[in-house]
Amino acid sequence: MSNSKLLILFNKATPASLISIHSQGIAKEISKTLIKSGLKPFLNAPPLLSHLNSDIIKFVLSDPDVSPYLCMCFINFLQREQPLVSSKPDLESYIILILRFYKARKFAEMKNVLTFTVTGDNLQCPISDLVSLVESRFDEPNFVEKFCDMLFGVYADVNMFEYGLEVFNYMASNGLKIDERPCIVSLLALKRRGKMEACLNLFEKMLESDVEVTVHSLTIVIDALCKSGKVQRAKDLLIEMSAKGVKPTTVTYNTILNAYTKIMDFGDEAKRLLFSMLEKGLMLNVVNYNTLINMYCKEGNFVEAKRLFQDMEQKGERPDVVTYNTLINMYCKKGNFVEAKRLFQDIEQKGERPDVVMYSTLINMYSKEGNFVEAKRLFQDMEQKGERPDVVTYNTLINMYCKEENFVEANRLFRDMEQKGERPNVVTYSTLINMYCREGNFVEAKRLFRDMEQKGERPNVVTYNTLINMYCKEGNFVEAKRLFRDMEQKGERPNVITYSVLIDGYCKKGKMKEAYELREKMESQGLMPDIYTYTSLVHGECKFGVVDKALNMFNEMRKKDLIMHVVTYRTMILGLSKEGRSSEAFNLYEEMIGAGSHPIEQFP
Repeated sequence: MSNSKLLILFNKATPASLISIHSQGIAKEISKTLIKSGLKPFLNAPPLLSHLNSDIIKFVLSDPDVSPYLCMCFINFLQREQPLVSSKPDLESYIILILRFYKARKFAEMKNVLTFTVTGDNLQCPISDLVSLVESRFDEPNFVEKFCDMLFGVYADVNMFEYGLEVFNYMASNGLKIDERPCIVSLLALKRRGKMEACLNLFEKMLESDVEVTVHSLTIVIDALCKSGKVQRAKDLLIEMSAKGVKPTTVTYNTILNAYTKIMDFGDEAKRLLFSMLEKGLMLNVVNYNTLINMYCKEGNFVEAKRLFQDMEQKGERPDVVTYNTLINMYCKKGNFVEAKRLFQDIEQKGERPDVVMYSTLINMYSKEGNFVEAKRLFQDMEQKGERPDVVTYNTLINMYCKEENFVEANRLFRDMEQKGERPNVVTYSTLINMYCREGNFVEAKRLFRDMEQKGERPNVVTYNTLINMYCKEGNFVEAKRLFRDMEQKGERPNVITYSVLIDGYCKKGKMKEAYELREKMESQGLMPDIYTYTSLVHGECKFGVVDKALNMFNEMRKKDLIMHVVTYRTMILGLSKEGRSSEAFNLYEEMIGAGSHPIEQFP
C-alpha cells in the first residue's frame, strides 16, 4: 500500500484540519529518525518527544516507510519510558499496529500485540466498540472476521473467558463465521482449569451457532464430562454427535471407557461401547484391552480377563506393563502365585521392563508366601535396574523383616527410605511401633510415635491399638485412656480390638468396674464383644475370686455361638478348680476335648 493511501485511511477518522502542520512535521521527523537510527536518539528524551500527542503517535505508526517492527519498538518504548514522554499510545495506536502486522502477514506478531492490548491497563473496551473502531479506520475485506477469530483465541490464552464468550456471541449475532480452532483453544483452557460446566456450555453454543464441529472438540468435551463424573451424559453426547456425522475416534471411546471402569455398576455400558467401536471398524488397541481387563478383574471375572489377554496376543496387540500389572495383581489376590510368577518371567523374556508397581506386588506376594529369600532378591534386582522403591515397597519389606524379627534390617530400611526422600506413612510407623512393642522397647515405640505426629502423619486405629496395649502392659492406664480419648477427638473410631485391649488391661489389674463400663460403651457404639473380650472378662473374674460371674460370662458366650477357644476353657477350668468345684471343672474339660480343642494349644 502506498504512503498516500495509508495516510488517506488515517485521515478517514482524523481529518487533516484537526492535525496541525507542526504535528505533522514532528511525526515526519520522528519517522525519519526511526528509519535512520532506530530508538537510540530517543533514549535521552529529545525535544521531539516533548510535544508528543496521540495524533503524532498514530501518524508515525501509519507511515508505511517505518517498518511494523520499528513501529512495535517505538510503541513499546513509549509505554516503557512513560515518565520521559508527554503522551502514551492509546487503543487506536495499537489497532493501527495490529493492522500493519496483518497486512505484512506477520500473524504471530499481530497476536502478541493483540494479547498486550487486551491485558493492558486502560486499553480494554467492549467488543462492539473495538470492532467499531476497527471498521471506522480500515476497509479491509474479512478483516473484522479474522480479527475477532484471533481475539477469541487470545482471550482463551490469557484466561479471560468471559470476554472470549462476549466475542463469540458478537460473531454469532453478526453472522461472522466462527472457526473451530479458537473454540478448541478455549475448550482446552476451560478444561485444564477445571471449568467443566463452562466447557460444556461453550460446546453447546458452538452447535447452536453452526460451528463446524469435529471429533477434536467432541473428545475434549467428553473428557471434561467424564472428569466431572457425568459419564452417562458423555455417552449420550457421543451417540448424538455420531448421528450428526461426527465420527468418534479410538481416543474418544477410550475417554469414556476409562471413566466407566471407575464406576463398577456400569460394566455392561463399557462392553456395549466396545462393541460399538468394533461395529464402526475401530480396532481395539492396548489401551482398550487394558481397560476391559481391568474392568473384568474388578468384577472378579478372571476367566474373561484371561481370555482377553490371550485374544490381544493372538491379534498382534502387544501387552504393555499396565496389562501385566493388572493380571499379576489379579493372580496375587487369588493366591495363584504360580501364574503370577509365570507372567513376570514372560514380561522379562519379551523385553518389557517391570516397574515399581510390579516389583512391589511380587515382593508382597513372596512375603505372604514366606519366601523371604526371593523377596529380597527381587528388591535387589529392582534397585540394580534403576527402579526406585516407593513407600509400598519399603512397607512390605519392613513388615517382612519384622516377621523375621530382624529388627536391625527393618530399621536400616526405615533410615534408607528417609535418606532417599521417600516419606514414611502411617503403615510404616505402625509396623515399626508394633515391632518395638513386641520387643519390649517401649521407649523407642514412644519416640517413633512422637516423630510420626511431628511430621504430620496421622495415626490410624492400628497405631492407637498398639500403643494403648503397650501402656496397659506398663500399667499406665492414665496414658492409655488419654490415647483412647485422643483417637475419638481426631475422628479415628475405636474398634473391637481397641476396647478389648483396654478391657483386658483393666481385668489384669482387677479394675472390673472400669472393664464393664467399657463393655457397655462398646456395645452402645454398635460393637459386639468377641472371644478375646469375653476371655479377658472371664479371666478377670476368675483371678479375683468371683467365679460365678465368670461362669455367667462363659455361658453368655455359648448363647452367642462364639467359637470357644482353649484359653477360655483353661481359664474357666482353673477358676473352678481353685474354688474346689472339681466336678464342674472336669465337665468343662470333657467339653473342651469333645469340641476338638487340645489342652496344649496356645492362644495365638
